[in-house]
Amino acid sequence: MSFFAILFALLIEQVRPRARAHPIHSGLRSWARWVARNFDAGKSHHGWIAWGLAVVGPAIAALAIHVVLILYVGWVFAMLWSVAVLYITLGFRQFSHHFTNIRDALDAGDEGLARELLAQWQQVDASELPRSEIVRHVIEYSVLAAHRHVFGVLGWFSVLAAFGFGPAGAVLYRMSEFACRHWNHADRISDHPISPALLSVASRSWAFIDWLPSRVTALGFAVVGSFEEAIDCWRNYAQRFPNDNDGVILAATSGAVNVRLGGEALKTAVFAPGQTGGFGAAGLQPDATLDSSVSTPGREAEVGHLRSVVGLVWRSVVLWMVLLALLTLARLLG
Repeated sequence: MSFFAILFALLIEQVRPRARAHPIHSGLRSWARWVARNFDAGKSHHGWIAWGLAVVGPAIAALAIHVVLILYVGWVFAMLWSVAVLYITLGFRQFSHHFTNIRDALDAGDEGLARELLAQWQQVDASELPRSEIVRHVIEYSVLAAHRHVFGVLGWFSVLAAFGFGPAGAVLYRMSEFACRHWNHADRISDHPISPALLSVASRSWAFIDWLPSRVTALGFAVVGSFEEAIDCWRNYAQRFPNDNDGVILAATSGAVNVRLGGEALKTAVFAPGQTGGFGAAGLQPDATLDSSVSTPGREAEVGHLRSVVGLVWRSVVLWMVLLALLTLARLLG
């Protein structure tokens, strides 16, 4: 059932992508703000209570609906619920339009527009970036967005689906990433900053939840790309990135498509209110995610590498779907 749920969700998302101002996303932003405002009292145990309510609470709710549908309505409606959850929590269209617009601007030779689009996407200072650095940062942000909005969600959904808890896994992963990103952003711009205790809990929990999916994504990139180079780069350069999980993905990507990544990061700009992008946005935290690091080996980033990255991501999706199809077939025949 998980294979068909993922397949239908991806197809629907391609045909009818969600609007950026989706009511569910607005509701979840309000939920995260309400939880932090009412339960963030500054102590570590308060942080865990707030994080549990904001992240685990929606996951339990999704699971409860799933169980009720299976027990009292039927597995078809349970699968439709899984499709709906996946449609909300994953999707290429949550970030791909940024990637496509910047790539088209570079293809047209309009580097000024490409810098402007990159700055708008990630809220960073891109005014002095040369062409190769624009491409490099687009690659870095795009592969991390693809992981967080597609492969990470698929990983948690697929693992828990084996135990009948699929929707809970997708919601847990997405809400953990969203809460960490939203509260870090709110701490910078809000009149009611988030306590260090809650920020620490959210960051540590997100790092733990993303540990295994990030390595599965990196392995997938290695399998469908240049395997030996990806694994070598993973082993020797992943730890040189500030964020361990993101470093694994970026290092594997670098080796898989033979492109130089890492090095000096963009200067973080000040976010304006309302520019976080919400629950479904691909916005990262440049100051926390892509700080200065040692560059990986490889060729200098060129526009042609953008096409290579697109192919890498789509081949990884195909690999995921083939593996899930085989597991589904084995279960049906076994």
